[in-house]
Amino acid sequence: MSTTAPAKRELSDSQKVFAFAVMCVGFFIALLDIQIVSASLRDIGGGLSASPDEVAWVQTSYLIAEIIVIPLSGFLARVMSTRWLFCVSAAGFTATSLLCGWAWDIQSMIAFRALQGFLGGSMIPTVFTTAFAFFPGKKIQLAAATIGALSSLAPTLGPTVGGWITDNYSWHWLFFVNLVPGVFIAIVVPILVRVDEPDLSLLKTTDWLGIALMAACLGCLEYTLEEGPRWNWTEDPSIRTTAWISVLAGIGFIWRSLTYAHPIVDLSALKSRNFALGCLFSFITGIGIFATIYLTPLFLGRVRGFSALQIGLAVFSTGVFQVMAIPVYAILAKRIDLRWLMMFGLGLFGLSMWNFTPITHDWGSAELLWPQAMRGFAQQFAVAPTVTLTLGGLAPNKLKLASGLFNLMRNLGGAIGIAACATILNDRTNLHFLRLAEHLNTTNATMLATMRGIESRTTGAFSGDTDHGHAAAVKQLWSLAYREAQTMTYADAFVAITACFLFATALVPLMRKVGPPKGPAANAH
Repeated sequence: MSTTAPAKRELSDSQKVFAFAVMCVGFFIALLDIQIVSASLRDIGGGLSASPDEVAWVQTSYLIAEIIVIPLSGFLARVMSTRWLFCVSAAGFTATSLLCGWAWDIQSMIAFRALQGFLGGSMIPTVFTTAFAFFPGKKIQLAAATIGALSSLAPTLGPTVGGWITDNYSWHWLFFVNLVPGVFIAIVVPILVRVDEPDLSLLKTTDWLGIALMAACLGCLEYTLEEGPRWNWTEDPSIRTTAWISVLAGIGFIWRSLTYAHPIVDLSALKSRNFALGCLFSFITGIGIFATIYLTPLFLGRVRGFSALQIGLAVFSTGVFQVMAIPVYAILAKRIDLRWLMMFGLGLFGLSMWNFTPITHDWGSAELLWPQAMRGFAQQFAVAPTVTLTLGGLAPNKLKLASGLFNLMRNLGGAIGIAACATILNDRTNLHFLRLAEHLNTTNATMLATMRGIESRTTGAFSGDTDHGHAAAVKQLWSLAYREAQTMTYADAFVAITACFLFATALVPLMRKVGPPKGPAANAH
């Protein structure tokens, strides 16, 4: 790690801050693009003449590719160096963003989105290692606060930004907006970011089998989680196949990583209690952030019938309150043990999820404001201290490989959280509908009065056709019952997320206190 010393002498503090800020822009847009299409999938599908099942792959292909490359980033950074990996990643992300905007059919869009996720994914973990190299001592707390804010703010703002762009311009600009910042990042980062040197000799000992096993495990796992709820999990042969491939490849990858002399992912970092717990907390915050971003727009679109822009504006409050929390966290982090700040953040996140559970069919921006405000404030306190406590105690020679694993856990948490919520929505909706239907019988006076009112209005509109009036009344009653069943199911999903955060909050006292990494000590490693 002695190669970091010249970089630290060459760059002034202001240059380090500027270089770090440029990398944070790349980090932000790579995360933003996970969710920027979520509120606009219907528009993209219409523009490319794609079915809902096909257009869902616009998001799935990006996630599969990104989740594969993130744990590879540590190895790639050692081979190419941090600056050149980030440069190539930013340039590839920019080029594929242009191709996504130019996509001529759904097949080309899916292919370009997969490339975009794979080429841009390395920008995410690389920021973490650069932050610890640039900002030793207490300065890392502010850098970690910035990373924590961006990592949870980007997917939160994704639907809002995407909805606004699609409503005011077109879905093509969801991708074209990346061009200017992408080119700027690809030019500036190689000039300023010099924290290490490339080591091409590592290619001689590359664990190609480990890479293949990891790609098969994560790719098939992501496919299983994304498509499983849609096809009733193991009832579909392709889901069964990918699930088995994921399990077997995962076992093989763990065995290979523990026995090979130069593994792609260094699992030995999990021997550190803080790192193991931090990965778990990263996994659970991933569930909370991504599952909530999945559930809220889905509720507003399906139950309330909101447009893309209306959905974006309704969820915007989360981002506002998270930004407000940044200075509060920065002040408290200098005075209070980070473990207690993290416990506060995880506990408040769980409380915000609980405040979603009284949801009704007429909830909109006003009703969502308070729960989302709590979630936004909590995200800053849940994510930022986790970064410092998890990665701050690791030796610098382990940091690159470990940061990839740490970021992988957040994305895996998001994927599993979304899949679990989708399964809850599919299974519990039918259960709630049947329970509601049991009460909709001839002894229910309210139901009979509603039916008579609908029948009288419909019969009058169709010149005394009572049969048509009765059929219309039954259809509307079914729609009302199904809407209420859906709403009750969203409450069930939020209860499940609440339970995850209660579990995480209870584990925080097991974390050890970590002092800020010191520059000279770090170099001694």
